[in-house]
Amino acid sequence: MRELIEALTIFAKYTNAASPTCCEHDILYVLVDPAVVSAEDRARLARLGFYAHEDDNNDKDFYSYRFGRA
Repeated sequence: MRELIEALTIFAKYTNAASPTCCEHDILYVLVDPAVVSAEDRARLARLGFYAHEDDNNDKDFYSYRFGRA
């Protein structure tokens, strides 16, 4: 639980959206554009189980299989 809270605290530096998360097929998504997240925070988020998702379909977010349950 502490690691999830730490990750969400990092994400809070980059968004104040009312609904910044969603779950789908056991994946937790955090709707924060990886391009705005510092390299240091991205590295820490990766160690916490959140990975940047950037593709050609303009999907720009982070995802975690560790914390997602749908």
